[in-house]
Formats: sequence, structure tokens, C-alpha cells
Amino acid sequence: MSQYFRIHPDNPQPRLIKQAAQIIDGGGVVALPTDSSYALACHLDDKAAVEQLRRIRGLDERRHLSLMVRDLSELATFAMVDNRQYRLIKSVTPGPYVFILQATKEVPRRLSHPSRKTIGLRVPDHAITLALLEALGQPVIASTLILPGDDEPQNEPEAIRARLEKQLDLVIDGGACAVEPSSVIDLTGDEPVLVRAGRGPLEPFGLVR
Repeated sequence: MSQYFRIHPDNPQPRLIKQAAQIIDGGGVVALPTDSSYALACHLDDKAAVEQLRRIRGLDERRHLSLMVRDLSELATFAMVDNRQYRLIKSVTPGPYVFILQATKEVPRRLSHPSRKTIGLRVPDHAITLALLEALGQPVIASTLILPGDDEPQNEPEAIRARLEKQLDLVIDGGACAVEPSSVIDLTGDEPVLVRAGRGPLEPFGLVR
């Protein structure tokens, strides 16, 4: 049975944020709101939690999971970026984007793409998620909450609880989110490549939908 916290989307209650951080620290898988849709999140270094997240999403190891970070100060620890890439990312973050970047050796092998050695990185623009990352003091592993067989991501916390109550440790109700997922941009080559069109303008990357 999952726990259910109602947290204010603009002024998150510190007590509930602390409790949510403790659940993630303890190996829990959590549904939380972001600036696109709801997402699943778990501890960076908890193998069992990452495997549970993949089971819920129906993802194999070839599919990227994202590192959700609170700001770009954590970028260099997990991804190799040049000045061009950094300026581009900085110009649109925080925001509804996942950037595919070359992973550093700090990234656990199970989290990077097995052949390309890349990692998805995301800086969300949502008060609850940023407060939770601040309380944890480290990134979380995250994935857009699109369930197997669905075409769109989940955006209603009550519906998420009804469908996943026995598979999640916590659902954070921060109100309804957008139904559109984040845009995924591959920055590993000479020019940005659109992997998935979602929220957020693509013009800064010279891309069109």
C-alpha cells in the first residue's frame, strides 16, 4: 500500500518533503509532479528500486532513465559537456527537457546506455521536486510516468494511486500536471537531435516539431 502526501505545489510543506526524502532514501519508488507530467523517481544508488521503477514502466536496460538534478552544479559529476553544450543547457533550464549526454565514470553502469555510455539529465522546474532534491542532497533516477499500453503520461495523482497503489511506496499529490511529457534532446553529436517532442520550445536547439 502506497502512502499519499498532499503537498502544496508552490509552497511545499517541509515536514512532508522530509518524509518523502526519507522514503526515497529507504529504497522507495515515488510518483511525483514535475513541470511536464508526473514522473517516477527513486534513489540513485538503489539497484532494487531502479529495477522496480523499470518494471512499472515496462522498460528494459536499453531504454534511458534520467538523472533528475536540482541545478547545473551537479552536471559535471555525471556528464561530460563542452562549453557549447553547457551554454545551451543553461539557457533553457530549469525546464521540461531531458538531455542525452556522454556519461562520466561516476554514473553506475546500470544507469547509462549499455552500448553508447550516455545518460539522460533533467533539471525540473517544479517547487515540490526541487525541494525534494534539496532535502536528499543528491539526484534521483526518474522516468516519465507513462504506463505500458498507455499513449499519454499520467497527470492525476488519485488515478496514479488507484492504478499503482501496490507497486509504489509514495504518491505525492501536487495537483494536476500537464499531460505532455518532457522533450528529449540528444546533445552527444555536433548538432542537437530531437529524440522525443514534448513540452518546451525547440527553437533554442534549432529544431522543429
